[in-house]
Amino acid sequence: MRRRRSLAAEEGDAGEINLTPMLDVVFIMLIFFIVTTSFIKESGVEIERPESSAASPQPDARLMVAITPEGTVWVDGRPVDAHRVGEEVAALVSDDGGVVIQADREATTGLLIEVMDRIRTAGVEQVAVAASRGAP
Repeated sequence: MRRRRSLAAEEGDAGEINLTPMLDVVFIMLIFFIVTTSFIKESGVEIERPESSAASPQPDARLMVAITPEGTVWVDGRPVDAHRVGEEVAALVSDDGGVVIQADREATTGLLIEVMDRIRTAGVEQVAVAASRGAP
């Protein structure tokens, strides 16, 4: 009789599916996607970039600075006074880091030049202006 009970208990367990290997695979895939994802730090506002046929990617950019059409300067997702943008950027960027300025196509050129000058005066050497790749 004891033998029949143990066989019946084993038959009940045979219908279950072991989910441990599937969970292991899912976690490994999750770790793979997290490690291979490139995290891009955005400026915090929507910018319509001007087009340029000579635009090239800047992979070593560490910080994004945005200039809106209304003349507001954004650094690291928050608005900053245009006169203090150099100090803010210098505090956030390391020695080897670069800055990309995303100026809206409707923003004034004078403000763009002023922001670039203030960032360079603060000690940041690598400053680039973002543009969309357009037709030549």
